[in-house]
Amino acid sequence: MNELHPLNSPLRVAAEIASLIAVIVSLIGFSSASHAASFTGTVSLPDGKPAYGAMVTVFDAAKEKRETVYTDMAGKYTIRTAYAGALDVRVRLANFEDNRVTKTVKADELLPLDLSLKVFADLQAASDALSASAHNAKLPWKDVATDRPGFISQCNYCHQMGNSTTRIPKSHEEWMGTITKMEGILAIPTASQKTMFADVLSRGFDGKPVQALHNYGASPELAKAKVEEWLLGDAFSFIHDADVMKDQKVYGTDEGHDILWVLDRKTGVIEQNHLPDIDLPRGGKFSGMALPIGVFTGKHGPHSMGETSDGRVWFTNSLSSTIMSFDPVKKVFKSYPVGHDALYPHTLRVDKNDMVWFTIVASNQMGRFDPKTETMTVINLPHNGFWRWVTDKLFPTLLRMSSWVPDKALMINLSHHRFFGEKIMAFPYGIDFNPVDGSVWYAKLYASKIGRIDPKTMEITEYDTPLKGPRRPRFDAKGVFWIPAFDESALMSFDTATKKFETFKIPGVAEGEYETPYALNVDRKSGEVWLAANNSDRILRFTPATKTFQSYASPTRVTVLRDFAFTEDGRVCSSSSNLPSYAIEDQRPSIICIDPIGADKDRAALAAASTRKP
Repeated sequence: MNELHPLNSPLRVAAEIASLIAVIVSLIGFSSASHAASFTGTVSLPDGKPAYGAMVTVFDAAKEKRETVYTDMAGKYTIRTAYAGALDVRVRLANFEDNRVTKTVKADELLPLDLSLKVFADLQAASDALSASAHNAKLPWKDVATDRPGFISQCNYCHQMGNSTTRIPKSHEEWMGTITKMEGILAIPTASQKTMFADVLSRGFDGKPVQALHNYGASPELAKAKVEEWLLGDAFSFIHDADVMKDQKVYGTDEGHDILWVLDRKTGVIEQNHLPDIDLPRGGKFSGMALPIGVFTGKHGPHSMGETSDGRVWFTNSLSSTIMSFDPVKKVFKSYPVGHDALYPHTLRVDKNDMVWFTIVASNQMGRFDPKTETMTVINLPHNGFWRWVTDKLFPTLLRMSSWVPDKALMINLSHHRFFGEKIMAFPYGIDFNPVDGSVWYAKLYASKIGRIDPKTMEITEYDTPLKGPRRPRFDAKGVFWIPAFDESALMSFDTATKKFETFKIPGVAEGEYETPYALNVDRKSGEVWLAANNSDRILRFTPATKTFQSYASPTRVTVLRDFAFTEDGRVCSSSSNLPSYAIEDQRPSIICIDPIGADKDRAALAAASTRKP
């Protein structure tokens, strides 16, 4: 929500040069380290007691990749990396200051390394290390129950609100200007909410230190896990989604730069594929809106992905209202206009018959594309009220009028959202297929509904969700629909056989703090649900059998995750894509993958290697 740097700024040029140099150094470093360099030791608290659940992170020489493990109850850790040379090792645990050392390690060397955490120098340093959830919890709402939900819905979705970039002290007038900019990219608070938000933010984000004791949930299960991260793009990249395709590479859609990124996890090689140009202005069909200058430099806005059986990668282009295919072998793109006044194609999934389905959020529609016949079908979804019907009918016209004066967001002054807020839009968002009967299901974010489409008859049935803010849901193998309740810090399930909902409150990392679960995915083999916890820099794993959450603290501050995807070797991957990326701790987005038993694998590999040595 802060002013972004212009395209030709020295910061942007420097970031691009640094990124290029780092990639070259990373590739050289990777090829020279054909065997793993490893560390093992104990982490202690400042009082000498063992640190349970502390993160030990090893950075490669170029600082482009890192691997992290968590300490066990005795404070012990072991980590096996693919790096060699002068490596930074950092230990991090909530409520303590980081400790970072540099060690020179040879390939295939196991280096004993004990580490200790530090006490913060002062209250300000401790406050600066807290996640956004702590700073948001201190905002002075008159009535938390009635006033805060609108703030969560309209101010917490594209980025963390409360990180070091967004909690900068501002006057009431300055916050009103910031919220006006956010209206230009589809934030829709009412006029009274806008004034209230500006008042609360101007009083709450005053620069004074915040105090909180965070608990990220150390456990024996946590000590088994390992996290890998790869930086990519630059300070202005917006890697909205990541997905794992059949080639086991991780693909990332750069919505801001019109780039499809591809990461080979085995080699560490990252390639970028630029989308073809199109006869539209910057911002595509949304050029009249106040898109973040410096971040949104493209015209297509690639967003969400899926893969057909022939290996082609399909994705929605939100800004150009097209879908596009990419052949990863031939490196060829092909574009297909959605038509029908469709605005902002969003989440895309491919069904078992290779039909490409996708939600269209801003025009309350569903799209279906047949790659074999290249036939596009657009389905109008129920309006869910008079004012939403008005939006469905008039919004395309308002956008066209706004495009006459680019970047000015003229439709704000003509829109009825200032009176009715999010009630003017239904916002069909996430989508998935029921494996039991093949039906198509979706979530309507602002209408707080889920819906079913019969793929043969196109009959639509909708259900009200018990909690607000359903975003990106997924099915398990038994036909249970798992739904993140973004606005209410919870997880919902809907049994499609019994038509019954169940809700599960997400535990915060401290009393009074809330969570913002954006997306989730279900491991069809185990039935476990992985979901984003974007307000507190962590990933959650929910086990339906025990109805318990396992928390994985992110090694990187300001972690905002979108879709999750699973690899064949047991990892769950996502993209860290806070908008803007320069607000992330490393000032760049990343691909992040968790192996729930990765640390156990490291210990086993090192034990096997030691038995082979004479």
